[in-house]
Amino acid sequence: MRGVLVTGASKGIGRAIAVAFAAAGDRVAVHYGGDHGGAATTLAALAGDGHVMVQGDLTDPDRIADLAAEADAAVGGIDVLVNNAAAAPSVGTAHPIDTASYGDWRRSWREMVEVNLFGAADLTFCVARRMIERGVPGRIVNVGSRGAFRGEPDFPAYGASKAALHAFGQSIAISLAPHGISVTSVAPGFVSTERQQAKLTGPAGDGLRGQSPFGRVGTPEEIAAAVHYLASPDAAWASGAVLDLNGASYLRT
Repeated sequence: MRGVLVTGASKGIGRAIAVAFAAAGDRVAVHYGGDHGGAATTLAALAGDGHVMVQGDLTDPDRIADLAAEADAAVGGIDVLVNNAAAAPSVGTAHPIDTASYGDWRRSWREMVEVNLFGAADLTFCVARRMIERGVPGRIVNVGSRGAFRGEPDFPAYGASKAALHAFGQSIAISLAPHGISVTSVAPGFVSTERQQAKLTGPAGDGLRGQSPFGRVGTPEEIAAAVHYLASPDAAWASGAVLDLNGASYLRT
């Protein structure tokens, strides 16, 4: 039984990841930012016991340090950290360079980089230091994006922040290997989450499904299964890898 902290676990991919670890017998700390009700729903869906909810603003460095300490104590030591929380693309966060105002441009960049990169980096620091002190073979998995490679023309800050998250993971994979800690990333394509249902059922739905030769989009459970494997003892040799999970919708060379 391991202690697992999953950020952004109040819905979608984060919820599916929390469910997968709990089903395997692990104790899960369900992190949320502001969606207490969603986090409570996730907590209720987890098999077993010993799970907790932890709240924290990932743009607040002091709160991140306290969050790491609280989650660590609650689950009896964090063995696995999943950096899933993100400021994600939405109608309100679009900032294409040819039409966005300068104010919207700056606001989107700072919000997305603050959460997607700085928040993940700070939490990783706090959790990894605890792993090192405990001498455990920890696992850190970052949830990145296909957009880091394909490009996000309407959301360039999102694409850039996820590319930076991948690069960050590879750097610390080298730093943490001597401590027995593996660091990997996944790069999902379009995934059918609650937040994306309007797109999938609307006029753009067929186009989104048509991006993959399978004729569909991914599911949160498919992403969760990959994250769970990368966090397993058998996947230690994958440290430093970025695993594409996009149904062959984008092939990088």
